[in-house]
Amino acid sequence: MKIQKMIDKFLEVLIDYKGYVKVLEGLENTIKIAVIGLIIGVVIGTLIATVRVIPKYKVLPRILNGICSFYVGFFRGTPMVVQLLVFYYVVLPLLGLKFPSVTVAIAVFGLNSGAYISEIMRGGIQSVDYGQMEGGRSVGLSFGTTMMRIVIPQAVKNILPSMGNEFIALIKETSVVSFIGATDLYVAFNYIGSNSYEFMVPYLTMAIIYIVLVCLITLLIKIMERSLNKSDRRS
Repeated sequence: MKIQKMIDKFLEVLIDYKGYVKVLEGLENTIKIAVIGLIIGVVIGTLIATVRVIPKYKVLPRILNGICSFYVGFFRGTPMVVQLLVFYYVVLPLLGLKFPSVTVAIAVFGLNSGAYISEIMRGGIQSVDYGQMEGGRSVGLSFGTTMMRIVIPQAVKNILPSMGNEFIALIKETSVVSFIGATDLYVAFNYIGSNSYEFMVPYLTMAIIYIVLVCLITLLIKIMERSLNKSDRRS
């Protein structure tokens, strides 16, 4: 009977008090922050990984490598919540700028993801046989063209499981965006719990939603891996 009362209170706030509106908003923001953050991270990570593997014979590559090393060290060495707080409450006010909290969260998640993906991508690039680079250069392609058209596509196949893990990590880490006032799943279900004076059912429901999201991502990665393996066998 006690559990039934908890469920009834949860459903009352969820439906009668339109708690589902906050849940949908939180789910939308969670997916938006993770997906766009991952896309930004892939772009930044690929650029950084390319810089890190360029031969350091000249001064410019050494300078760029130093900048990239600092970038990666900063974002990998500080917690996500600290990065959110610093950017939202320190950096933006100092620059005289103000953006919506979700926009800031997307930017910070993208920058953070870029640091991790750069190392994943660098490992993937180094796993590709160097003969691929030599083959591209021998037919007249530049270093950048060979990297983008030959090496990186092969590297992506090798790092796909790691990219999936990074996406899953981003989904779970969105729970900290409430520190800068963004509505995510935690904020939505905390609202329901506060209004129903009962937190067990809302938090369990929130956990189930995160599990479902992770399972869907895992399934998507497996489908992509199978598709790439089939294309390899056909070639």
